[in-house]
Amino acid sequence: MSRATILALSALPAVLGLELPGGVGRLPALGWNSWNAYGCDIDQAKIMQAANAVVSMGFKDAGYTYVNSDDCWSSLNGRDPTTHQLVPNATKFPSGIKGVADQVHGLGLKFGIYSSAGTMTCGHYPASLGYEMVDAQTFASWGVDYLKYDNCFPSEEWIDDCFACNGDPSFDSIGKVNGSCTNSTPETGYYSVPERPFCALEWPVDGINYTAKYTALRFRIMENALLAQNRTILYSLCEWGVDEPWTWANATGNSWRMSNDINPSWSRILQILNVNSFLGEYTNFYGRNDPDMLEVGNGNLTVEEERSHFALWAMMKAPLIMGTDLTKLNSSQVAILQNKYLLAFNQDSMVGEPAMPYKWGVNADYTFNSTFPAMYWSGASSNGTMVAMFNPFNQTQTMTALYSEIPELDAGGCYDVVDAWTGDDMGCKENSVNVTLAAHDTAVLLFGAKCT
Repeated sequence: MSRATILALSALPAVLGLELPGGVGRLPALGWNSWNAYGCDIDQAKIMQAANAVVSMGFKDAGYTYVNSDDCWSSLNGRDPTTHQLVPNATKFPSGIKGVADQVHGLGLKFGIYSSAGTMTCGHYPASLGYEMVDAQTFASWGVDYLKYDNCFPSEEWIDDCFACNGDPSFDSIGKVNGSCTNSTPETGYYSVPERPFCALEWPVDGINYTAKYTALRFRIMENALLAQNRTILYSLCEWGVDEPWTWANATGNSWRMSNDINPSWSRILQILNVNSFLGEYTNFYGRNDPDMLEVGNGNLTVEEERSHFALWAMMKAPLIMGTDLTKLNSSQVAILQNKYLLAFNQDSMVGEPAMPYKWGVNADYTFNSTFPAMYWSGASSNGTMVAMFNPFNQTQTMTALYSEIPELDAGGCYDVVDAWTGDDMGCKENSVNVTLAAHDTAVLLFGAKCT
């Protein structure tokens, strides 16, 4: 089948969501990934150290399931010349990928692998473009449960003729007005190929059918290859928010990156939070925006910044994939990552929608601001209404959860309130709740039954 024929077929109406057997991907993935901790310096010992720590440190009991090897696991020498299969690096993985997956499974966990929809991975290792069916079969035979599929190095004939305007500041340094691009050409190409113009300047949705473009097609080809296997593999698209994946990837994968990569800096966390605050309506059961992996335990984030990072990622119902050396976490960081109230909200089996901003705070509502994102968030859950108040300022602030502003609460109501960080019952609160927050901290309150 020619590429033109495949592209024509891709324009046909898609299903509403990728519902995998056994409920796989219905809820956000919880787990660990090697990249933020180790980059390319990955091997079998580090994967198994993480897997054992997931069990021994209580993360498995808290619901964390996946142990994922990111880039640089394969041989740089290329594919097997006979089978065309990817070949694990025998020095890094002496038991092979199947052997590691078997060990992870033996701990009651699931194993994930990485590839890219290009000619090379981002680390310049062999990738899957043109070998999707071979690689899907190989991953299934190895016992893989999760595929992170990146967007590096597609050949030029697979690059779209234009790109959507992207709200992510890391993609472009062009001017923006409330998130919309203000010129017609990106300053740099996304893939080290000649520049492509913007298709349109609007963001986050411009009305163009990106489902019919090559970026979406490259990821859909791997989806079809995975679905053809006799093993269910959760599919995580790492396509950096290119071409508005929130408008099409729900029919292709279980999660899709809505931004470029995270790093353990407060400014980067704010940038991603800001962009994702406009995209909550696209997250629900079986499909969700992915603001990238957790940086708790990395860099020089304060405990308040780590609390805010985890709380807002959890409430946005993002995949919660830890990315640090788990054995070096302190007790405060473990407590953050295992917070039962936030994990219950993230993993709610009855409510798929995430928390969303109900008031931006320092800015007018719906203001694109990568320094001062939305400050007031709320969402329904099986246990009540969860409210987060986020302080982006560099000094202590007093903030108020005013019931008349919160969509899920009655303006004149009285509710039992629990502090999600401490588990303390704050009693029956009427009309509003005030909190005093240190710089960059987030209060998380669970509003339960009405009371008198």
